[in-house]
Parts: sequence; C-alpha cells; structure tokens
Amino acid sequence: MATMTKAPARPAGRQQHTSFDYSARDRTGKLVTGTLEAADTSAIAQRLISQGLAPVSITASKAGKGMQMEISLPGANRVKLKDLALMSRQFATMVSSGLSLLKALSILAEQTESKKLAATLQEVRGEVETGTSLSTALARHTAVFPPLMINMVRAGEVGGFLDQVLVQLAENFEAEVKLRAKVKSAMTYPVVVFVIAILAVTGMLLFIVPIFAKMFSDMGGELPLPTKILVALSHGLRFAGPGIVVLAIVLPILWRKVKDKNEVRNVVDPLKLKVPIFGMLAQKIALSRFTRNLGTMLRSGVPILQSLEIVGSASGNVVIERASKDVMESVRGGRSLAGPLAEHSVFPAMVVQMMSVGEDTGALDSMLHKISDFYDQEVEATTEALTSLIEPLMIAFLGGIIGAMIVAMYMPIFGVFNLIQ
Repeated sequence: MATMTKAPARPAGRQQHTSFDYSARDRTGKLVTGTLEAADTSAIAQRLISQGLAPVSITASKAGKGMQMEISLPGANRVKLKDLALMSRQFATMVSSGLSLLKALSILAEQTESKKLAATLQEVRGEVETGTSLSTALARHTAVFPPLMINMVRAGEVGGFLDQVLVQLAENFEAEVKLRAKVKSAMTYPVVVFVIAILAVTGMLLFIVPIFAKMFSDMGGELPLPTKILVALSHGLRFAGPGIVVLAIVLPILWRKVKDKNEVRNVVDPLKLKVPIFGMLAQKIALSRFTRNLGTMLRSGVPILQSLEIVGSASGNVVIERASKDVMESVRGGRSLAGPLAEHSVFPAMVVQMMSVGEDTGALDSMLHKISDFYDQEVEATTEALTSLIEPLMIAFLGGIIGAMIVAMYMPIFGVFNLIQ
C-alpha cells in the first residue's frame, strides 16, 4: 500500500510546487523511482496513475535540506534558446514518425538537459493528457515558451501540420542561436581584454604604487606631475575601493530589473542604433530577427496582425516595435504592409522594396526569409571585421595604459639619476 507524507500547509494564493521523491511499479511490476514537482502528494499520485504507474511511496524530497541543499546559481533555472531549438527539432521528428503527443512529451522530458524544461514538459504532458490542447498547455508556461512558439503551434494544430510547424520553429530557433553565438564570439575578446586591463591597473594602484610612493617620500624633492596623479589615484582607490565593489555588484542587478521597463527602453534602444559601428550591428541583428520571425509565422499560417504584434515585441528593440505597430494599423485599414516601413529610418530601402515585391507576388514569407539570410551574412561579416579591428586596438590600449603607469612610476628615479650625474 502506498505511503504518502502530507505536504506542509501553504498560505492561500498562488500555489508553490515542491519536489517529491516517488517510487512506483509499472505494468510489468518493475519498480520505478524518480522526482517530480507538484503542489502536493495527491497531484503526484494522479500524475503517476495517468502514466500507468502504481504509486508505492511519495515523500517530500530531501534535496534542499541541510547538507543536501541544492545550490542554484543565478540564471541556472532559466531555459536557454538552445534547449528550445533542440526540443523543437526532436519533437518534430517524433511527431512526424507517428508517436503520440503524450509519448513524445515524456521522451522529451527525459532527454533534455535543462531541469526547468524537463519539469515544465512533464506539466504540459499532464495537461495534454486531461484533454487540453498542446498550444493551450504551452500558453500556461509563458516564462518558458515564447509567444512565437505558442502561436505557431496553435496554427499547426488548427491546420493539421504540427510537424511542419515544429520543423520551422526548430530552424528559426537554430538560426537565432547561431546569430547570438556570432555576436558573442565577436564581443568576447574585447570584454576579456578590458577586464584584464581593469584588474592590472587596479592591482598596480593598490599594491605596487604605494611601495614606490613610500620610496619617493623618503627621497624627498618635487615629484613629476604624472607621478603625482598616479599616487593620488592610488590613495583615492584605497578609500573608494569598497564603494566601487558594491556598485559593481549592485548596478548589474539594478539594470536587470529596470532594463525591460518602457521608460528605460524608450531612451536606451534608440541610442543603441546610433552608437558608431556597434549601432549598425544592432540594427542588422534587429532586422534579421524581425524578418525571420515574421516570415516563419506567416509561413505557419498565423494571422498577419497577430504575427506583427508578436514579432515587434520579439525584435528586441523598441524602434522596430513602433514600426511594427504602424504596419499593423496600415494592414488593419486595408493598406499595404511595406508602405509604413519607409517612414522609419531603421528599415533600409532594400528591405522595404523587397517586402513590397513579396507582398505583390504573394511570396512575402519567402522574401522575408531571404532578407533574414542576407542580414545574417551581414552580421557575420560585420562581427569578423570588428574582431580583426578591435584586437590590435585593445592590445594597444592595454599596453598604453600599463606603459604609461610604469613610466610615471620611474620618472622620479630618472630625475635622481640626472641629479647624481
């Protein structure tokens, strides 16, 4: 007989999920063990029974208590786009092979490396098993599944081509992952060099300059201006150091909380597009994302107004989002889709003309994908050019700072040698 420990009472309001360790027997009598998350033991029991398992014992998981506490790093519980891309590709393969949704969702939950995604897929499976449509079940987990995926799955369910939609989703996610990887690889080198420069300067100011400053004071005499500045910076850093460390920790946390607010985005997003060199890169990334997502949704049968609303917010830039809203109003009024884009400088003439041709020929989705492919290649070329340009500049920057500090420290010593001679 199954033994179940009663979960502690929780305050009224939104239910919180707890991890439970379970053991159950399958139809062949084999003992199966594992861990699931749910509001209480009854929910765990119902889920096991729905999977054809007979519960033997269900107890609150000891993970998270005492020495067995699981440590969760910031961002560790987040589902990455790469996980969604792999899941979509596997899901499409299994559905097209004739596997049922329930079986496919179970396999996906077991195979994914993301614990958050695995737990969410288990919940989606349970909801689908009770008669809920797949898109509705996904829509209950918007923190994991983006609106693009939910609406495309809904269109695939209605049209009866869910496997094709999942393939398009996988291709879309994979292209986005590839784009992000290119940008990340281009930015890694300058960021690393910049951090090394800061650490080197800080180390010299805190540990090396004070030794020379004491030696200079023992020698007496007037210090050169560069040396005075260096000593002043060293003293200032020793007093301001704790405050700088606190700001370095607090500011990123504060930025994560406010960066998605409309007041902040309305100021920051237009500035991103105006920054020399990097603004052009940000524009190409936003255009690639906008055209790819819109083309994918239109090809999947999602209504154009709904597609425009979703891709505008998914573009990552409020300037593109405003343009998308203008296009929505134009289409709603029975006018063209490409016309309003010409009024926004963020859309080059080539993009407007190609979309206009695609709209006239009835091949807008194909044209949008061609535009996206073009800008993907542009992003790759721009990032490679930036990398080749930034590398020597950063080396010169780092060498210049360290060299200037060394010269400033040795200038008084050179002065003493001149006096001796």
